[in-house]
Amino acid sequence: MVNLTFKEKTVVITGASRGIGEAAARAFAAAGANVVLTARSTDALNALAAELGDKALALPCDVSGPGAIQSVVDQTIERIGSMDIFIGNAGMIDPISHLAETDAEAYGRTIDVNLKGVFYGMRAALPPMIAQGHGTIITISSGAAHGPVEGWSAYCSAKAGAYMLTRVADKENRDKGVRVLGLSPGTVATQMQRDIKASGINPVSQLDWSDHIPPEWPAQALMWMCTPAADDHLGDDVSLRDESIRKAVGLI
Repeated sequence: MVNLTFKEKTVVITGASRGIGEAAARAFAAAGANVVLTARSTDALNALAAELGDKALALPCDVSGPGAIQSVVDQTIERIGSMDIFIGNAGMIDPISHLAETDAEAYGRTIDVNLKGVFYGMRAALPPMIAQGHGTIITISSGAAHGPVEGWSAYCSAKAGAYMLTRVADKENRDKGVRVLGLSPGTVATQMQRDIKASGINPVSQLDWSDHIPPEWPAQALMWMCTPAADDHLGDDVSLRDESIRKAVGLI
């Protein structure tokens, strides 16, 4: 893998209590960064922060409300002094069901987290990054942002919207020194894939566990994306399904 250093950099990661978020927190901390961990799972978040040591700060947060993530950004800058990287990783897959049978309240909750939560994070992170003249915002995207998947109407719609937010945020802020891009990791061995498997809906649920990549791979990709090596992908999604990307990241 490519060896990168993030000494004296500060990274905010949403959905950091498990899966890709947890793996990213470990990777950035190991590379010397200050890591600010946010998630709804307070116990898991605090345990991870304790394990990572003085470089980690746990700030429980539900990204579905604008005030919570704004508070995280404000506390980060107040307590650490700056914020260099914001990773919008928090997300959910439910409801997995055919559109005609989908629960409207559950659908709305997914939009609140996967789409509005991305907007709230960008809205909070952009002003301080613009003020300091630099910063990177990365949203965890998906192949579902670009094509329909049976049973995933809420997830596909939210991810497609989040992809467009990435494009708009890049268009508005690249010339201000802020880098904005997305990571489409493919299928990753996390709890989300267990939930998908249990649904039995669509071909993704039929995949074997061995077909999924480990969360450490997208974590490594996220670090690579924070460097100028990924500048050709600004305003777009970086797909870990692409062999050339895996090679650039150092996964091949």
